[in-house]
Parts: sequence; structure tokens; C-alpha cells
Amino acid sequence: MSSPEASEDGQGGGGRGDPPGDLRSVLVTSVLNLEPLDEDLFRGRHYWVPTTQRLFGGQIVGQALVAAAKSVSEDVHVHSLHCYFVRAGDPKVPVLYQVERTRTGTSFSVRSVKAVQHGKPIFICQASFQQAQPSPVQHQFSMPIVPPPEELLDSETLINQYLRDPNLQEKYRVELNRIAAQEVPIEIKLVKPPALSQLQEMEPKQMFWVRAQGHIGEGDIKMHCCVAAYISDYAFLTTALLPHQWQYKVRFMVSLDHSMWFHAPFRADHWMLYECESPWAVSESRLPSQGDTFQMKKSHTFYNGAELKGKGHSSTNSITRDQQLA
Repeated sequence: MSSPEASEDGQGGGGRGDPPGDLRSVLVTSVLNLEPLDEDLFRGRHYWVPTTQRLFGGQIVGQALVAAAKSVSEDVHVHSLHCYFVRAGDPKVPVLYQVERTRTGTSFSVRSVKAVQHGKPIFICQASFQQAQPSPVQHQFSMPIVPPPEELLDSETLINQYLRDPNLQEKYRVELNRIAAQEVPIEIKLVKPPALSQLQEMEPKQMFWVRAQGHIGEGDIKMHCCVAAYISDYAFLTTALLPHQWQYKVRFMVSLDHSMWFHAPFRADHWMLYECESPWAVSESRLPSQGDTFQMKKSHTFYNGAELKGKGHSSTNSITRDQQLA
């Protein structure tokens, strides 16, 4: 993977001019900047740890894809990855990423990545890379018609607006303050932020504009895919819980599996429309979720799906139930 360079034209999808290279995204300079230890062996460190004190799944997915991308040539790009979370990540120690060069072909190459802590795998992933080539067959779903990000409130402004409401219930106030205290390296703007009266009756679907904080540049398509992998896991849990979050007190939630398909080049430091939904809640406490992402130019960027698991209990009785989210 090469280092992304600043664009010279100052133009960017989503209305952001490219800043100088010294204003690089922390996702590139810290979170996804792995330390090489040996051939196909890397060490990753942590930038943001959720209040659960477990490693953020998107960080592990993004770092694993960085490790895999470093083992392929510059002229191939990731088109899909399939991951399983097998143990909870420990935020007190770094993660080691071991890459296996499963296959290197003329058009397609496959890399297997194992993330290890305390001598045991916490995560396994397979990523497939392909040489760029034109295709005579092209089609895609239309991008949903929504307000542009410039017309929407950012997360901080929206949360402050909720907190100023004197009728806000205390349980909502606690949760909003918890969200506001998180320092995540991405920017989010909800397309249809709910009114306070709607918080208890929400469908498990949402759309929002999202981009990495800071500048990445056009130079390395693989890095934009790694940043998108980091971002992709951010909304699954909250989306799957939207119909249930005020009915149950969730003690913990964990990711089970995560898959992504990349369809076209894009920039993760420009606004992307993320359409996320959890179409059903199934037995054994699993809540699958899926999402589509579009760039401002209406090209279909990537699709991803995941499955997560959690434990909680009803606020109206003492029945304990597993909840898996995706």
C-alpha cells in the first residue's frame, strides 16, 4: 500500500476541498498505521475504545485489511472480505496480525488474516483482491433521494439540541451524554433524526452521511477501502437495537461475523450515504444487519453485512435473553 497523496485540484465529492497533507486523517496516521514486525506480521494499536472496554470491531476489520493489502501488489484491489470475531479483544494490549498468502493468481489473489492476542486468535478474515479491468456489464440500484450533508446537523449539534429540551427523560439524557463523550475519528450526519416523541417507536433502519475526519487523498484506493471497513461496523449495533434499545438494558453486545463487497473506487474522506437496516431478528438472539453505501456522485460504493450478539434483560421483568446484532 502506498501513502495517499494530496489531490492537486482541491476538488472533492461531498463538497470538501482537499486540505494540505499535514492534516491527515487520524485513521491513516494512527489507527490503520500498522507496525511491521516481520514478513506478513504486523502489530496494531488502539485509538478509540468503546465504553464496553472491548475492542471496536471496525478497528480490527480495518487493521486486518491493511495487513492483507500490504501483501499484494499495487495493481490489485480488494473486492470482498469475510470475517469472524471469535474472541473479545483486549484494549490493554496490541493486536498481532498474521497474514497467509493463500493464493496469488493472475487476476485474483486471496489473503487470510488472523488477529491474535495473548497467543489466541480473536478474529479471522479472508480478503479477495482483483486486478482492475473494465466490464461490459454494469448496473446498480439508484441512490436514495435525501438531503445533502450540508443541509443536515452534525452529531454534536444534534445531541446538544436534544439535551437542551427540558422534557427529555433522564434515561435518554444519560445515553446521549455517553454518546457525546465518545471520540470517534469519523463524522456522521443523520438524514432523518428522530424527534423525542419517536425514540421509543423506531424501525431498525437508518440513513446517514459519513466520512473520515481529516484528509486521506486520492493516492491509495486500498487505504480508502480500509477506512471504509473501519467505518462500516459503527452503525450495525445501534441500528439493530432501534426498536428495542429503550425496552431492554443491554449488558453487552459482540460482533459475530462481518462481510463487505467493494464495487467501485471511492474516497472515504468525502461524504458517503450509508443506508443501514436490520431486516429481521432471529432465534438464538441474533440480529443481522446490512448496509449499502453510495458516494455523492451516485456510484454504488460498497455493501456490507454483519451479525452480532449481546446480552440484555427486559426493563419490565427479569427474563434474561441473548441478543445478537448484525
